[in-house]
Amino acid sequence: MKLPSQTRSFSSTVISWSLLFLFFIIPSNSHAFTVQRWLGQTVYVPVYSHIYADSRYKDKPFQLTAIVSIRNTDLKKPLTIEKVDYYDSQGKLLSNYLKKAITIAPLASTRYIVPETHTLGGSGAKFIVTWSSKEGLTQPIIEGIMIGTKMQQGISFVTNSQILSGKKTP
Repeated sequence: MKLPSQTRSFSSTVISWSLLFLFFIIPSNSHAFTVQRWLGQTVYVPVYSHIYADSRYKDKPFQLTAIVSIRNTDLKKPLTIEKVDYYDSQGKLLSNYLKKAITIAPLASTRYIVPETHTLGGSGAKFIVTWSSKEGLTQPIIEGIMIGTKMQQGISFVTNSQILSGKKTP
């Protein structure tokens, strides 16, 4: 059985070590968090023009509307979208969604839609998006959103983009 003085001594030691850990291991406010800034990127965005939602109907795909959402996350600087190209499962270019570059204001967003009736993309469709900025800005959020409804069935899901290449600020 421990005596009260032994318990206090053990507790004091634990508290001392805990404070020491917090002081030396956890960074203080003097170490500022640095957000990576980008001058541009080329991004791969997986989308699906259809999926196979029921194994009983392998020859009947569930058609989806695919949306690419591009969100400028920077609070102060615009970004320029230079290219939004749509490819099918075999890597064949199906459509160029931009005729000329467009600017997205700070905190603004845009989207590009492949309607459910456009079935050429397949289950391995993708977008390649290229964007740039004259000044470094925070990385935009670029996602694929798929949605489809048939009778009383509804499916929706989101995919994340993958950076293929990019230029960070020095």
